Amino acid sequence: MSKRGKKYLESSKKLFSKKKRNFTEAVQMVIDSSYAKFDETIDVAVRLAVDPRHADQMVRGTVILPNGLGKEVKVIVFAKGEKEKEALDAGADFAGNDDLIEKIKGGWFGFDKAVATPDVMGSVGKIGKLLGPRGLMPNTKTGTVTFDIAKAVNELKAGKIDFRVEKAGIIHVPMGKVSFGVKRITQNLAAFLETVSRLKPASSKGTYLKGIAISTTMGPGVKIDAAFVKDLIK
Repeated sequence: MSKRGKKYLESSKKLFSKKKRNFTEAVQMVIDSSYAKFDETIDVAVRLAVDPRHADQMVRGTVILPNGLGKEVKVIVFAKGEKEKEALDAGADFAGNDDLIEKIKGGWFGFDKAVATPDVMGSVGKIGKLLGPRGLMPNTKTGTVTFDIAKAVNELKAGKIDFRVEKAGIIHVPMGKVSFGVKRITQNLAAFLETVSRLKPASSKGTYLKGIAISTTMGPGVKIDAAFVKDLIK
């Protein structure tokens, strides 16, 4: 078993992570415990009362975080003709079709999000095995396969994230940077958890939000009492 570093262990002692906190307390504690020399990302993990092996209990969606993620999101758009120009005018970092597909086949992945128009998905599908494992494959369910290119690009640049429950029933997503402070991180959490709550499957029985924890990139987690969600998203 790997050993935890001295700074991690010291940070853990400060957090009393076995005790569940409300959102304001938890975010403040995580920010105060950050010890890395870079601006760490704050992540949230939510355990749901679902079994993703059943199609009717799959939880998947998108949300635009009101304060973004604190990083520049590089967007690639697979399109042709006027839609390629529209993409670049909307702020896409890269736009094209066959030329970009060939670059990706050669090992280039200099982007964070991908959008495609429906008419080129046949070509994009050829690199699905390269994009899929990296979470970069455009998908109609996340609004990244669309002819409304400008809207898709603007939303991604503004901090739109997509999420999907994992096999263990957990959703894990970033909420911003330590430098955001308590208020902005809490606002992002509210937007995300409101969306997750709204997506509760009808077949999910009992307590839907079973556990919530937040942590920094390098630090330990702080448990949050799910009972406080109703106050956060009211």
